Amino acid sequence: MADEPLFWLMAVAVLAVLGILMLGIGSFGKGGEFNRKNANKIMRWRIGAQAVAVALILLFVYLRGNGS
Repeated sequence: MADEPLFWLMAVAVLAVLGILMLGIGSFGKGGEFNRKNANKIMRWRIGAQAVAVALILLFVYLRGNGS
């Protein structure tokens, strides 16, 4: 499984979601001007990255189920 390129692409997408989530939580916790200006933008980036990650996970599971 770990030798498949789609697995690594999926892992990178999940880690990107985690990074964006941590950025959002950190800026929310700290507050201030950065949070006021960028909170919605960060949330939109997270949702988009999460959609890509879920699509890659579903594609990976589908392909593995077909014996590819």
